[in-house]
Amino acid sequence: MVKRVRVAPPWVRGGAKHGSPRDRGSADRYYGRPYNPHWHFYGASSFWSELGCELIESDQMTPEEIAEYDNGYNGETGEKVWFEPEPRMED
Repeated sequence: MVKRVRVAPPWVRGGAKHGSPRDRGSADRYYGRPYNPHWHFYGASSFWSELGCELIESDQMTPEEIAEYDNGYNGETGEKVWFEPEPRMED
């Protein structure tokens, strides 16, 4: 049986383009989500495609795409601050 893999098109590969493996890895780390290689395929038209997007999970990704996700996940240094505590009033 041949494993079919959807390869990220040139306009998605590399950089941190929205939905790319690097973008998803960076977002997962920033928002405190667990490591989970994936990316979003938005079809031929654009992000705003009427067809929506297709989730490409790790079992459908190439080793290069997983490495790109890893670079985004491990390279993210920011962290979402979900709330700021109220300042305490000193008596």
